[in-house]
Amino acid sequence: MSDVKTAVRISPEALREKYRIERDKRLRADGPNQYLDPNAVFRDFDADPYVEPGFTRPAIVEETEVAIVGGGFGGLLTGARLRQQGVEDFRIIDRAGDFGGTWYWNRYPGAACDIESYIYLPLLEETGYIPTEKYAKAAEIFGYCQQLGRHFDLYDRALFQTQVTEVRWDERRARWLVRTNHDDVLAARFLVIAGGIMHKAKLPGIPGIETFKGHSFHTSRWDYAYTGGSPTTPMDRLKDKRVGIIGTGATAVQAVPNLARDAEHLYVFQRTPSGVGERNNQPTDPAWAASLQPGWQQERIENFEALVAGQPVEQDLINDGWTQISGGVNFEGGAADDDQYELADFARMEGIRARIDQIVQDPATAEALKPWYNTMCKRPCFHDEYLQSFNRPNVTLVDTDGKGVERITPTGVVVGGTEYPVDCLVYASGFEVSTGYTRRLGFELYGKSGQSLTDAWKDGAATLHGMYTKGFPNLLMSSLVQGGTGVNVVPILDNVATQTAYTIKRMVDLDARAFEPTEQAQEDWLCVLMSHLTGTGKFSTECTPGFYNNEGSLGDHKMARNAPYAGGTLAYFEELKKWREKGDLEGLEVSRNSEA
Repeated sequence: MSDVKTAVRISPEALREKYRIERDKRLRADGPNQYLDPNAVFRDFDADPYVEPGFTRPAIVEETEVAIVGGGFGGLLTGARLRQQGVEDFRIIDRAGDFGGTWYWNRYPGAACDIESYIYLPLLEETGYIPTEKYAKAAEIFGYCQQLGRHFDLYDRALFQTQVTEVRWDERRARWLVRTNHDDVLAARFLVIAGGIMHKAKLPGIPGIETFKGHSFHTSRWDYAYTGGSPTTPMDRLKDKRVGIIGTGATAVQAVPNLARDAEHLYVFQRTPSGVGERNNQPTDPAWAASLQPGWQQERIENFEALVAGQPVEQDLINDGWTQISGGVNFEGGAADDDQYELADFARMEGIRARIDQIVQDPATAEALKPWYNTMCKRPCFHDEYLQSFNRPNVTLVDTDGKGVERITPTGVVVGGTEYPVDCLVYASGFEVSTGYTRRLGFELYGKSGQSLTDAWKDGAATLHGMYTKGFPNLLMSSLVQGGTGVNVVPILDNVATQTAYTIKRMVDLDARAFEPTEQAQEDWLCVLMSHLTGTGKFSTECTPGFYNNEGSLGDHKMARNAPYAGGTLAYFEELKKWREKGDLEGLEVSRNSEA
């Protein structure tokens, strides 16, 4: 808040108008519909490049207590928490060849966690693992996912390279029938969907995208056979290649420095620049690690969540760009509507723009790289090599002035009537966030009376805690839909996994046949959700388009019902904790086997 006077000196009125102009440049009538499914452009996009093709195995037909769909952190944590509750009979199903989720698929050069690894990697005290640096690289995170699988003996319960094709509730048996592409039929008493938050890739719907004759791929399917190298070694096959990258979000910020280092020439096609602060990564201090006392990780997680929510704390244990964003300002709850908060944010973004002027040598490039929007309109980025890349003679920023790429030809990319010839196109265009739940999962769920979840939620989601939904007995979900949200997603996944394991253990102890929430419980939870959405609408609509605000779409009743809990991450954790501590399974209707 000390820089508020700086913001006042640069005229808040002028900044508001600048932000509005830049937002309006990027607004599109098609909103989130401007993106394509990669399968429409790339053959076998969903094929796993990290395993031998043609994998087959005998079909599995079995009964199990719990079927867990998803082998990322959500699935791993659910398995671990079930083990801790004494529930041993479960299966984890994932289409990948190993555990890891996002960190299995995303192996692009430079990939790393942008949240401090001491609070991002879960269960560090349980495993005894200490990350090697403050912001762990992707390979280390993937390796830690594998370590979690070994530590909690989850590999024997995993079905990898297996795609769920349908799940259907069998009322007579009180089981979920889970079918897969290997003709498996798993009859599960409980079904847990831990399908991830950002896993379904998307491509920009640029005219001519399918006509490009060079090589192209999405960052989540990085093609090292073409580029050479690996996530940790230079891409030696790019030294005579002209490469274009479309997208300048969090992924591109990490990939660009490596492409700039290795390509003959790199063109960075930009619609909206990211706000890039200092990362200042450091190796873990052994003396600090040795000094940690039991309970240190949870304390650190809570400290971080309080700081990013603008809550007062005695000490900033994290001390990084994330915890310095708020400066005591609660942006999560839509507090940017308040003049003081807005002024503080103006000051912070002025600092981000000033950093660009200090680093980038060409004035025109520096000006084009400046973000003109509030901090949380797009996910803030932190990097110490991204901006510096634009000082290299082999790197060209192609700014589209908010319009995006005009078209793609067989040989290049057209912006403003000028074609930029490239040999390779990399799409750093991110993942679907606001599309339908089952669309992102890749399969349909059919509940009581054969009703699909898509149909049940046609007018918007209805859940308790974002986890349970009426008409779909014994189903537990880990999702943004009416669930928790925050900048550090893994503790949210862990809290949901804890709640999931608790619920399943209680149902086992009760000899429950089935459970589902009441309509009243769902309505009560919706009221809680709506109460926290008050005040966020203005902030979202004034933001530059992006996935945080559904590409600037004003939304509708359905979108509002699908929104996550906006009362703060720690408050969501408290909602779940209080529910468990109360102990009466409030809001759930439970039938017992003895009643059947």
